[in-house]
Amino acid sequence: MSFVDTLRQWDDAVTCADRQDWSEALSIFLSIQQPNSKICFDIGCLHLLNQDLDAAEKAFDCSIRKDEHLAVAFFQRGITFYKQKRYEESSADFQRAFKALRNNQLIDYKALGLRYILYACEVLHNIALAEAQLGNWEKAQQNLAKALDYKTEAKLSIIDKALQATLKQKLFKLVEFPSKTLFKPNKHYVAELEKKDYLGKAKVVASVIPQDEFSGFAPLQPQVEDGPAAPKEPEVLRALEGEAHTVLFEFVPETSDELAVVPGNIVFVLQKGSDNWAYVVFNERKGLVPYNYLERLDISLGSRQIKGVARLHSRDPPRIPERIQGLNPANSSSGNTQQQPTDNSCFVKIHFTFNFAVSVPCGSSYVVLIEKISKKLNLNSTAITLSSDSRGKHLIDNNTEMKDVWSRAQGGRITLWCTTKEQSDGKSEKEVYLVALHSYESSNPEDLSFQEGDKIRLLSRVNQDWLEGQCNGNTGIFPASFAEELPVNEQ
Repeated sequence: MSFVDTLRQWDDAVTCADRQDWSEALSIFLSIQQPNSKICFDIGCLHLLNQDLDAAEKAFDCSIRKDEHLAVAFFQRGITFYKQKRYEESSADFQRAFKALRNNQLIDYKALGLRYILYACEVLHNIALAEAQLGNWEKAQQNLAKALDYKTEAKLSIIDKALQATLKQKLFKLVEFPSKTLFKPNKHYVAELEKKDYLGKAKVVASVIPQDEFSGFAPLQPQVEDGPAAPKEPEVLRALEGEAHTVLFEFVPETSDELAVVPGNIVFVLQKGSDNWAYVVFNERKGLVPYNYLERLDISLGSRQIKGVARLHSRDPPRIPERIQGLNPANSSSGNTQQQPTDNSCFVKIHFTFNFAVSVPCGSSYVVLIEKISKKLNLNSTAITLSSDSRGKHLIDNNTEMKDVWSRAQGGRITLWCTTKEQSDGKSEKEVYLVALHSYESSNPEDLSFQEGDKIRLLSRVNQDWLEGQCNGNTGIFPASFAEELPVNEQ
């Protein structure tokens, strides 16, 4: 089934659900041959609405398999387990949902097509209830106390009532997801399903030239004394970002960070990973596509042909490669393809005041490793201290047996921690604070919301347009133009 067919059926099913024709909506959803994680979630919600708990569990299992970071799917499966009185599994799923929140107070799924906000305090509330059902009242109180740190004013009452109930060792009400709320397809994609008349109706136009006897389709050419200038030599399209590729096979995305493409599309590869996936841009949208679904193009200005255009394949598409976590689209904005580690290289992730990665040959000496890091930080190697743990107990220096260090690498990757003399001496750089010039409402879970006049602590500079900061206990990114640095005397 093509992406367009899937999209059309998804939209039809949601339309039936809006009319509260649940049976017809479920029937259309089940007829979709290759449902993505959001469609599987919708199927689970409809089964849960029909009290078919076993079918709901299978649907949420499928949704989680296709997108293991979808916190609301773990939350819904936890509710399903609770209704089946499988309290240990319910508690475990609620804990996975809380972990997927990544210490954020909430996740607003509006940008992904679901009008629902998942609150961390409600997830902790349900963990406490599952533990209470198991008789673990002390754990229930601990989770509710933790929920107070993540509460919002609107959710304060349910946490207080639950705390009072646990003190009396009484059960309280489960916070449930509204099962009639479903993921909806992207409205821009749905709008493209309708047929459009790009040519319009033909019109008869009179010539402004007297006694003009011209007829036909070629436009009138202006008469000049000198002929037109000779065409310029072909020039490479340097203004385009990335390397041009043509799409050979249709690709239907399964997760939110993947991009739908069809044969004949021309995409620009911004970054190619070692797992044979590529981060591409198409029609101002960016996402991941299997690289073996693409073929490179050679585009030139002034030439009448595009070199390397492949015929669209009628054979079956190749097997989609396995995804390896680590391809970072945020670092692809420069348009240059980043070098990935080869079979003899190792990716070293460094935790500093900000996180970064370097690639060195596996089994490298301490001198090679520290020189690579010092170049990255633009610091003298003698000012850098490495350790293999976050507390700095296991230091790495010129006397360290590097074989023990590299033996901890898994899949060609290892994590180390880094400090400098200024940090270790307690003389770290002074924190920088900004003041919000305008209010900013986040449209994505990773964004930071704030109001005009709020004070924001600067954590890092993502690029020239985006900053990472902390405000009102929340951490996220925001446009640099929305804030300015406070004077030193006001910080």
